[in-house]
Amino acid sequence: MASQLLKIHPSDNVIVALRDLPAGADVAWDGNHYALQYGVSAKHKFVTEDIETGGAIIMYGVLVGRATQPIKKGEPITTFNLKHDSRDYSTANRQPYSYTQPDVSKWQNRTFKGYHREDGRVGTYNYWLVLPLVFCENRNVLIMKDAFERELGYAQTDMYREQVKEFLHLYQAGDMRKIKSLEAFIESPVARKKPERPFANVDGIKFLTHEGGCGGTRADANTLCALFAAYAVHPNVAGITVLSLGCQNSELKTLEDEIKKRDPHFNKPFFAFEHQKGTEYSLMSGAIKETFMGLTKINEFERSDAPLSKLSVGLKCGGSDGFSGISANPVLGHLSDLVVGLGGQTLLAEFPELNGVEQELLNRCVTEEKAAKFEKLMRDYAGKAEAVGSAFAFNPSPGNIKDGLITDAIKSAGAAKKGGNAFISDVLNYTERATESGLQLVCTPGNDVEATTGQTAAGANIILFTTGLGTPTGNPICPVAKVATNTALANRMPDVIDFDCGAVVDGTQSIEQNAEALLEYVIKVASGDLTKAQQLGQDDFIPWKRGVSL
Repeated sequence: MASQLLKIHPSDNVIVALRDLPAGADVAWDGNHYALQYGVSAKHKFVTEDIETGGAIIMYGVLVGRATQPIKKGEPITTFNLKHDSRDYSTANRQPYSYTQPDVSKWQNRTFKGYHREDGRVGTYNYWLVLPLVFCENRNVLIMKDAFERELGYAQTDMYREQVKEFLHLYQAGDMRKIKSLEAFIESPVARKKPERPFANVDGIKFLTHEGGCGGTRADANTLCALFAAYAVHPNVAGITVLSLGCQNSELKTLEDEIKKRDPHFNKPFFAFEHQKGTEYSLMSGAIKETFMGLTKINEFERSDAPLSKLSVGLKCGGSDGFSGISANPVLGHLSDLVVGLGGQTLLAEFPELNGVEQELLNRCVTEEKAAKFEKLMRDYAGKAEAVGSAFAFNPSPGNIKDGLITDAIKSAGAAKKGGNAFISDVLNYTERATESGLQLVCTPGNDVEATTGQTAAGANIILFTTGLGTPTGNPICPVAKVATNTALANRMPDVIDFDCGAVVDGTQSIEQNAEALLEYVIKVASGDLTKAQQLGQDDFIPWKRGVSL
């Protein structure tokens, strides 16, 4: 990689600026010189040839947009001179695909310390799950959360509560000047102490809340039950407590049927309580008693060695920038190929961010049937978005655009790099469980939390989340590790970022070297090392109602 420029694919007619390039600069790539009439910010692109109105812009070797006005050689592409466009796709046009698996011999005998479940899967964490079948029970879930977390050592630090307490004391003393003089925290003002926990082998009790379960459509209620069932059978969950009002659309029987559909031999501790059968006091005290008894049972589980073939790695990006498709996403792609080569699973989601690379993915599907399923899911999803005037082309956020992702096809072509080069072994609809080894496509929105919620439902026992702008996103039962595209971000948000791919941009590490270091980190997390999101208690959970969400 050159220090200032990068041309990603030989057929591209754009070059990426890796550093800010001033107006008037003369830059060179592969023997060709480009006089820059305008400045080009880092992460943005300039064209390598004169482009006429309607001319194609090629990046990553695929069509990513068309010029809306003439663009001169060396001129940057912007939202003013470029609009989204991508090539059509069809299962009928599938082409032969070949793939050479990377050498994984150095990893063959490696293991992680996980929790072995009766269905053969391995959890990376040992959680108890408390969930409400309807939003009416959210308050009761939160009351349980406060009681259990404070008494059993799972609560977050009280430093902000202490801060308010200090402000109140100063206010009552009439010392407003002192309050104004105090600086904001850059990091925790006190060293984190490892909490004392009576249940040493219970990694946490996770309490979900949501805004569904009643009202809406029956399809939404059934999807919610399917999602909860997927979480109940997840290898990171050892026991479940359910709070139900009793009259809602998301019925307990539907949840139980969905669980049996995913695991006919399901035998985890499962306690359900219906509010309308008595007082709130009886509901809560009963739920707390049975949950506590359940914790004593799952505390008997211990971590033991598991092969890397038991890893199920979600591949996600969010807060993307112009380096995402150059550093962190290709790093995840190589890691995905390594995990697949070892017999594990990798799960690539975010269907709106596969726009423009559909044909390549269709070619990589192992069977015609799986390719057809992917095509149908993509076309149905895109059709719903277009019907309400919100096509995939509108996907890039203002932050994405500011940092160089001008069209959805540019964003998508870079996002798809997370899937590496392996064959696609399966295609999963939302809430379907991954049962095959290998790379799999999971239908979710691009929305950060809706996507991680869906990847976890598919069975991910760790999610790698690349970001160029920074996001604290986590999940209640699946560790989410944030992977920075650039070192400046990693240094700016060290309490959020877990791993830095900036060495790829700097040219001090290859994609392969960085990916191998990331796999070492994955093994540590799978063995119990907490991600930054886990340390912050970032338990994000948003069910997708299958409406239009990008």
